Amino acid sequence: MLHLQPLSMKKRVNIIGAGISGLCAGCYLQMNGFEVQIFEKHSIPGGLCTSWKKGEYTVDGSIHWILGSDDKDGFFDMWNEILDVKKIPFYNHEIRLTLEVKQHADKYGSKTFILYTNLDKLQAYMLDLSPADEQVICRFIKDIRDLQQFRVPPIMDKLPFFQSLWRGIKMMRYLKFLFIIMRQTRISNFQLAKKFKSPFLREVFENMFDNDEVKMLVFNFPMASFDQKSAGYPIGGSLKWAERITEKFESLGGIIHYNTPVKRIITENNVVKALEVRNNVIHDCDIVLSSADWYRTVFEFLDGKYVDEKIIALKEKKSFEVYFFFFLVTFGLKRDYKEYPHFNRFPIEKELHSPCGKTWDRLETHFYHYDPTLAPAGKTVMACSFYTKNGQYWIDLRKNDRKKYREVKNQFISELTEILELKYPGIKDDIEMVDFATPATVFRYTNNWQGSAQGWLPGDNVIASTPVKFKLPGLQNFYYASHWSRPGGGIPVAINMARDVTKVICNDHKMPFHTKQH
Repeated sequence: MLHLQPLSMKKRVNIIGAGISGLCAGCYLQMNGFEVQIFEKHSIPGGLCTSWKKGEYTVDGSIHWILGSDDKDGFFDMWNEILDVKKIPFYNHEIRLTLEVKQHADKYGSKTFILYTNLDKLQAYMLDLSPADEQVICRFIKDIRDLQQFRVPPIMDKLPFFQSLWRGIKMMRYLKFLFIIMRQTRISNFQLAKKFKSPFLREVFENMFDNDEVKMLVFNFPMASFDQKSAGYPIGGSLKWAERITEKFESLGGIIHYNTPVKRIITENNVVKALEVRNNVIHDCDIVLSSADWYRTVFEFLDGKYVDEKIIALKEKKSFEVYFFFFLVTFGLKRDYKEYPHFNRFPIEKELHSPCGKTWDRLETHFYHYDPTLAPAGKTVMACSFYTKNGQYWIDLRKNDRKKYREVKNQFISELTEILELKYPGIKDDIEMVDFATPATVFRYTNNWQGSAQGWLPGDNVIASTPVKFKLPGLQNFYYASHWSRPGGGIPVAINMARDVTKVICNDHKMPFHTKQH
């Protein structure tokens, strides 16, 4: 067994996973004087924030927008500590999506609702469609604008780490924010839909999440940033975003070991001592930070030795369910399709059936014709996303019957293509590439539990925290932070948790927290 011991006198941190949390934490820890190595099972950085090439096309598996793409959003402050955000090219959509309904038309005879990102334009558009709903529409827009009064999350590092009187005074204005949040968590799109007199608007909001009931806070938060042009799409997509953070980490002196899956976290007398990776190589360290999958970290890397009742309840899904699993069918098209909206949700006449047991009567199409880096000139990439609660079906099928796995994927693609041909005549002849990523793909490349792409599913209380804390009971010098740390997951959670766990590590080791290299 090869035993590697770093020579530096700095505190040595081994991070598991080069996803967004691991990369961002690596940057912050290097800034604060730690010596950091990241161990990544894949050959590229990014984890779930990824893209991949297929022929001359790029398939993007993650980012639709980045909260904090401009300085009007609180996440800008975090991203700008790691990246020079102002130098990154972003695309800001004027229309977030177009949503087609089946039963009712607006007063102009159209069954398509246009969700403008500019709130003034959206309000004027909706008032024109239904003057009788003025009170409901204005309240809807005001709820979004109320969120713009606050920089979320607030960054107050100059205050003591733990709450103090001064911190309390600084936070007083956020009491109003808390009341706003609590109010918006009590209303869903279904409840809001019932308030409209217009049958068209009522149907639109009922179908805003394709027949699912979702708290309006989930809708309102990104809309507040869209309006301020602070939720732009980074040109180049997901892998390019991860590579930017990787470049920063390496420029700070950090090291990434690719193709190096972790086998276990080595402890001695309930103190973390090292990581064992492939080929039985041991990497000593003073601290381990896992930004990898929560389940694998707690119950495999550490054999489930450091748990309590809350952690067991989470494992058994008694407190939170795992987020819906997704699969992504992407097409490379030999023309750009710029005559169509980039993001469209619409009803279909013939239901689409998945072998995992899920059925859809609506589809969404996402044309990436606004990002010229994903396809050759004059061509584009189009993706269809699907969500299911039975991600395990795909994992088990690939594991047990690879031939059938390929067959059912091809059958699904065939049925989907026929439906798309009805919506976009001629698209069948324009298809040059097809890619089908399932929960088995997510599990294969990231080890995320059951192939989940976003961790825990928020419950009725969308702002509730999970029992996934920065530390495990009874274990010293171990920390955890990833998109599993907060329900809903996603890239904003990833950087937020990376920053916060670095502050905890600095505090535990009697070091001031810095956001520039020291």
